[in-house]
Amino acid sequence: MAPPRILLCGDVLGRLNQLFKRVSSVNKSAGPFDALLCVGQFFPDSPDGLDELADYTEGRSKVPLPTYFVGDYGVGAFKVLSAATRDSANKGFKMDGLRVCENLFWLKGSGKFTLHGLSVAYLSGRHSSDGQQFGMYTQDDVDALRAIAEEPGIVDLFLTNEWPSGVTNGAATSDLPLGFSDSFGSDSAVSELVAEIKPRYHIAGTKGIFYAREPYSNIDAVHITRFLGLASVGNKDKQKFIHAISPTPASVMSAVELSMKSSNTTLSPYTYSEQTVHAKEATKRHSDSVDDSQYWRYDVSQKRQRYGAGDGDKLCFKFVSSGSCPRGEKCNFQHDSNAREQSLRGVCFDFINKGKCERGPDCNFKHSLQDEGESYSHKKQGSENASTNSYRSKKECWFCLSSPNVESHLITSIGEHYYCALAKGPLVEDHVLIIPIEHLPNTLLLPLEHETELRRFQNSLKRYYKNQGKSVVFFEWFSKRITHANHQAVPIPSSRAVVVQDIFNLAAEKLGFKFVALKTNENADGRKLLKTQFDKDFSFFYVELPNGTILSHLVEENERFPAQFGREVLSGLLNMADRADWRNCADSKEEETKMVEDFKSRFQEFDPNN
Repeated sequence: MAPPRILLCGDVLGRLNQLFKRVSSVNKSAGPFDALLCVGQFFPDSPDGLDELADYTEGRSKVPLPTYFVGDYGVGAFKVLSAATRDSANKGFKMDGLRVCENLFWLKGSGKFTLHGLSVAYLSGRHSSDGQQFGMYTQDDVDALRAIAEEPGIVDLFLTNEWPSGVTNGAATSDLPLGFSDSFGSDSAVSELVAEIKPRYHIAGTKGIFYAREPYSNIDAVHITRFLGLASVGNKDKQKFIHAISPTPASVMSAVELSMKSSNTTLSPYTYSEQTVHAKEATKRHSDSVDDSQYWRYDVSQKRQRYGAGDGDKLCFKFVSSGSCPRGEKCNFQHDSNAREQSLRGVCFDFINKGKCERGPDCNFKHSLQDEGESYSHKKQGSENASTNSYRSKKECWFCLSSPNVESHLITSIGEHYYCALAKGPLVEDHVLIIPIEHLPNTLLLPLEHETELRRFQNSLKRYYKNQGKSVVFFEWFSKRITHANHQAVPIPSSRAVVVQDIFNLAAEKLGFKFVALKTNENADGRKLLKTQFDKDFSFFYVELPNGTILSHLVEENERFPAQFGREVLSGLLNMADRADWRNCADSKEEETKMVEDFKSRFQEFDPNN
């Protein structure tokens, strides 16, 4: 497939008519382009631009191209973005942008998502120490990006509003734009982040000038980085405010392609500052310094006593966010797998780490932790005396059909007891979830008539995948913190089916346990045998292999077991380690809707409910 074609733009300043007129012209003459990414201030700098802004946000004028922006400040920003945060369609994980209106998406805070195969990371707003909601990023946003930097895979595009300070270090002075000053519109925090993330492209605005720096090499990475600073829309000096690129996603490039460098490649402009950071880290391991608090934060001693995770009083933020910590056993802070599991299920980072969230009802994430059936409510701000109620009620549940949070556009087929939906952030194409309609924590608790329908769905999917020359792996993980079951079906190339059992056994060995293997045939009911291994008082994982064998593991009370174990193993089998975490594979709602339509069309003849 051809590489995606992306337009980049500097500060819009509310001049949407001028911007979209230019975009439409460029799209007609040199397109089509897949998306427009805007950095710098997006909203007007005076009330005079509010009518023009309202024409688009209220639907009277059309945004011609899917447009994403990080400059969430300016006149009118608060009103427009407050409305976006209240929109029920924007609840839950929305790293791929909160929808403001058709084709216009706000990249809030910080995060990473996939856009036409490209890995896009972003930091929205400018630096803030007071926790303002719009137009400012916080230390939490920075920490989240630092955790992303620890994850596997290469970031293709990094969007920030402000320039990284020092970006011109080592660059040809003849290329510097007239009137350049590093003191205005530059941010040292952005410099530190870009040195850690090492994106292939870094795009920034706010300085009002265009600058394309020579590519520079990165420390501990084979690929180079290109920095682009873009001018503002309609600037008087007629400097370039829109720029087109068409990069091949790093995920499909070979190591040789990624390591290619142009003749004008320079050293990293952040070499000195990065070495300084490492030196500081090496000398401050035994203190609760300010630098430490930026990486490893929050006093959670009360919550930790309830989890029974040791005597430490601080939680390692990197472990919670990414599942790993570069300091390993030398880290002075707690690696709490329970807290990480809460994070993976959509619980607010602030609430997990601080016991409270300053954003209140405007936060898109969950504000409750489950511990032995007890819920610690956001309203009690993490109090030990929070009232007991359901951790995730049916109303809040992402999988209950009656819930306002259910992502109904992903549903592909509905039966009497089960429904099928495409997985959010799928590992591969046609990654399907089989979900019980009843609000139950696992499929092994359901009665016989439910089992019959589950088997019908499984057999239909097997025939569908076989028609494509593929086999299927079914797996399910449940624990006390999961309230609504989801039975996952992942298609794999039939040529890999013979090694699936070996791969799962190897992964189990690395975690220090052995699977119980149940060999079945046409005369044996594998799931009936499986129920004999199941104990509702313990966490449980099982996988149904293409050859009919079922591997199961009863997870002991204090055993650490990865919540995404099944997906992680299959991502290794398929050489897709960068897709092990579903959050790295998020698609826009429009892309998801298109995938569902395509799947339903192909699955129609196999659908047992057709």
